Amino acid sequence: MTKPIKDERCRLLVQCPDGPGIVSAISTFLLEHNANIIESSQYTSDPDYGTFFMRIEFHCKGLLEKRTKLEADFAELAAKFSMDYRFSYHHDIKRTAIFVSKDPHCLMELLWEWQSGDLETEIVCVISNHDDARELVESQGIPFHHTPANKDIREQAEAEQIRLMEEYNVDLLVLARYMQILTPAFVERFEDRIINIHHSFLPAFVGAKPYERAYDRGVKLIGATSHYVTNELDEGPIIEQDIERVDHRDHVDDLKKIGRKVERRVLANAVKWHLEDRVIVKDNKTIVFR
Repeated sequence: MTKPIKDERCRLLVQCPDGPGIVSAISTFLLEHNANIIESSQYTSDPDYGTFFMRIEFHCKGLLEKRTKLEADFAELAAKFSMDYRFSYHHDIKRTAIFVSKDPHCLMELLWEWQSGDLETEIVCVISNHDDARELVESQGIPFHHTPANKDIREQAEAEQIRLMEEYNVDLLVLARYMQILTPAFVERFEDRIINIHHSFLPAFVGAKPYERAYDRGVKLIGATSHYVTNELDEGPIIEQDIERVDHRDHVDDLKKIGRKVERRVLANAVKWHLEDRVIVKDNKTIVFR
C-alpha cells in the first residue's frame, strides 16, 4: 500500500459549544469531499454546556487543488455549530527559530530530534545573547545570530530579533533555556507561538534558582515544565511536564544534572506536539491530543 504523500494530508482543529451531531457532521463533510480520516481525537469539557474540541487528520487526493473550495465549504458547516477552527496542511512546513543563552542541552536535543526527522519543521535560525553555541549551530548549516541582550538594551535587542523573525518568516519561537525576560510587546506579537522550558515543576519554585531552593526545601521529586509564554511570568498555558525522583544524597549539582535530562525531553515533546498541531489553547489551559 502506498503511503499518502504529504501534499495530500491535512489536519483540522475545531473548538465550539458542545452538542449532538458535531462528529457526524464533520465526518460526513470529509466523506463528501472524498477525504479519508487517518486519525481522530475529541474531548468535551462538559457534555451539557461545555466546549467541544477535536483534532482530525485526513488524506485527500488532489488536496492542494481542492483546499480553497474545501475551506469555503467548511465555513458554512462551521457557522452552523459556531466553530473556531483551522486547517493545517502538511505541505506548509512550519518554520522554527530557537533562542538560547549559555546552556546548550535543550538546543542539542532539539537539533538531534530535527536531524532524526522527528520534528516536522525547518529550523531557520538560532538566536542567542551569547556566542557560545555558534560553532555547534553553524556546523549543522543553520544560521546563527548573536544579539546581545540585557535589561538595559532589551528593546533594541528585541527590535533586531523581531526583524530576524520577519526576515525568516518564523511560525514558532522556542526558548531553549533563553535566560532573558521578554517584553509584553514582543510576547503579544507572537501569541501562542513562543514555547518555553522552565526548570521547575510549575507552579512550584517559579523564577530564578529553582534547584537551589528545591535542595534547601528537601524535595523528593524534581521536574520541568514546558509552556506557552504569556506576559505573566511562568504562568502561561502548560503543554508538558515530567519529573524524576531524587533523595537526600543529591546535592544542587546532582539536581541540575538530573533536571537537564527532564528539561530536554519535556521541551522536545512540547515542540513536537505543537508542530503536529496536537495542542489547542483554551483560556490559560491546553488540550493536548497526544
